[in-house]
Amino acid sequence: MFRGLTLAVVALAAVAAPVSAAGISGQYIEARTCDVWTGPCFANSEMNLTGKHAVMGWKVDKGALDSVSLDGLSVVAIVAASDTLGLEQTGPAKAVLIVDSRATAKQREALIRLAKKQAGDLLKNVVRVENAKVELCTTGCSEGGCAHLEAGKAHIETRCLDSHHDKVCGNETNFYPPLAKNVKATAAVATKHGFAGQGFDATWTEQERRGAYVGSFEVR
Repeated sequence: MFRGLTLAVVALAAVAAPVSAAGISGQYIEARTCDVWTGPCFANSEMNLTGKHAVMGWKVDKGALDSVSLDGLSVVAIVAASDTLGLEQTGPAKAVLIVDSRATAKQREALIRLAKKQAGDLLKNVVRVENAKVELCTTGCSEGGCAHLEAGKAHIETRCLDSHHDKVCGNETNFYPPLAKNVKATAAVATKHGFAGQGFDATWTEQERRGAYVGSFEVR
């Protein structure tokens, strides 16, 4: 009797125990067409005039989503919004996704879900999905460089901020937070940033914009 009772308790405990989801961690980069490291006066001058486009990239160092391993794979989102991508995005946005060409069909689906989870409403309306080779590096990438991303027709090249050279008004701060959730990132200068692919009515290219974030992400 006691043996049967013990087995029943163990079975109930197994059912009641929470299932732990596998964590996902990796590298993150973004760049947009407005300054993110800036002062209020400069930010206000750009509001609703620029800053409506962005490139975001995630590289999974280790982790799985829905039991699908994503180790070493990347996904990139290119966003075209109706409003400046600033403190709060209230208007509609369109997105193009570029998925690592090395991904299997299941990994491709998982990477898309990951990007949508991380970027929220910005990726609510995905108008195009492409496969391409993705190169994303945020640490020890190259001499003088801070981080870079190459994915199809999207690219970001950055350098670290210089607290003297890059100051304009003297009151700069991380005025706008990163666009993605669960990110720890440092503002950087996008020495080159742009998108020349299909999916939107416009393409863009920029240089020396204080509009990048470089860091990491972690989802539990």
